[in-house]
Amino acid sequence: TEKQLRVPVVWGVGKCASGKAPSDSMHTAARAFGRRTPRSCFRGMATEKQLRVQITATQNLKKITQSMKMVSASKLRGDQTRLEMAKPFASWTDKMADPAPAFEEIEDVSSFPDSNLFVCLTSDKGLCGGVNSVITRQMRRACALLDEAGKSYKVLVFGEKGRAQLRRLFPESMAGAITDAEAPHNFSTAAAVAKLAAKEGVDATHIVYNEFVSAISYTTRLATLAPLLKEGEAEPMPEYEFEPDNKNEIMVDLYEYLLTSKIYYGLMESATSEQSSRMNAMENASKNAGELIDKLTLQYNRARQARITTELIEIISGASALEG
Repeated sequence: TEKQLRVPVVWGVGKCASGKAPSDSMHTAARAFGRRTPRSCFRGMATEKQLRVQITATQNLKKITQSMKMVSASKLRGDQTRLEMAKPFASWTDKMADPAPAFEEIEDVSSFPDSNLFVCLTSDKGLCGGVNSVITRQMRRACALLDEAGKSYKVLVFGEKGRAQLRRLFPESMAGAITDAEAPHNFSTAAAVAKLAAKEGVDATHIVYNEFVSAISYTTRLATLAPLLKEGEAEPMPEYEFEPDNKNEIMVDLYEYLLTSKIYYGLMESATSEQSSRMNAMENASKNAGELIDKLTLQYNRARQARITTELIEIISGASALEG
């Protein structure tokens, strides 16, 4: 029987087993032996089979994005109808609150009170462009301004995508989150959100939502509502008399109803913006998939033509060799 000889090798101790210092060539050989050549060095052009698989996968993906675009277009028409019905329903809130400016235009937070609550209306599903990331980006900027001014804030999120993003940015300021709400949203959903917001007891509640402008654009708005329990010159409805004298209770109920109506309107705007953005995103994805299919098809045809040409050359060369 053959005996297996095991030679002890000691690495990195400065000397070999014989007691002599290892040479540079030995270190180089050891490093070369332990290092594997990357697979990318051997990788050449894609084969015809690989290209066919990529083309088929991209075609299937294009069919999915086209179907999602059609579904979003159908849902968009329903959301637009509900939005048009919600506008006159919530028009009375414009008389009780200041107009909602574009969120990105707010550069000064000196008018904000000491304690604030942001109700961010986002979506539960993704693949809808930047409707959720734009709210996160504007919230990061606004909260940084509030931190500089020494004012406190809390964040209440509606929607899974917004919760996942804002939870990482403001882990200490999260007041709660509402996810997986039944769609299309209704007034009961808005009432549940308003009830959670009213419990925080802040000086002002800011509703962040995306306002639908057209099928290709939307604007992020910030609607601010302050409690109606004020005295002096800021007392609400001073020209009205209340019988019996329970104005404070009525103002509390009216504020919660005002908050619910504003949140409901924001939900309708956000839902319409979400579907329009998803429709545009799926249209762009389908377009990109088509361009990728054309590129892969061109590569496949070139590889096939090169293979056929090589086979013809081999046949002709073999025939010429036999004749010779």
